[in-house]
Amino acid sequence: MIPILAADPESPFPSSDQALDNPQGLLAIGGDLSPARLINAYRLGIFPWFSEDQPILWWSPVPRCVIFPHAVHVSRRLRRRYNQGRYSLTADRSFTAVIKACAGARRDQEGTWITEAMQTAYIRLHEMGIAHSVEVSVDGELAGGIYGLVLGRVFFGESMFSKQQDASKIALVALCRQLHQWDFTLLDCQVSNPHLMSMGAQEISRKDFERYLKTASGGSRWGQDFCSPKRW
Repeated sequence: MIPILAADPESPFPSSDQALDNPQGLLAIGGDLSPARLINAYRLGIFPWFSEDQPILWWSPVPRCVIFPHAVHVSRRLRRRYNQGRYSLTADRSFTAVIKACAGARRDQEGTWITEAMQTAYIRLHEMGIAHSVEVSVDGELAGGIYGLVLGRVFFGESMFSKQQDASKIALVALCRQLHQWDFTLLDCQVSNPHLMSMGAQEISRKDFERYLKTASGGSRWGQDFCSPKRW
């Protein structure tokens, strides 16, 4: 039976070893998307993922997909594309636009898990200085981006999008390179897919992932100046 969370946002989550095998990683149901609940969840490696017609579902999948910032892979094609000089990189300039673009319709899926309630919750976290975005622009227009949360030295990636070819890859590489400069431990990607694996992602055990979270805890390490190199 799936545990149902208590109404109190500060109520504890069940232990991650109680997560189901089918559906893989489902840990709990219910609760809310308050800042306190979300922060407590991410500190434990737990995140919400649900559709508009579902209650809030909380997950702790295994294996866990992560990218160690120093190990992000930049293909020669991507390097050439970025070095054309058409791309501008910024951070936290257009968080709301990025999350709304991530919530937009995609060719390979119907609907979105980034519901209006999810958008409102993460925009609130952004206003609190906890959620952040990286934007890729071309000729002053938003072409791609990524958003997520920062707790200590971990960036918890949530979603990314592209309006132009490879724009999300450029955002991901730029983010990882900056995280490496800021001495971040890892970028959490939650669940693997071929796209992430081609960018240098790895799968690790839940135990190892939770160990990284403990060693990377503490105050936010998100820096003030996001570097936008002219060339890679």
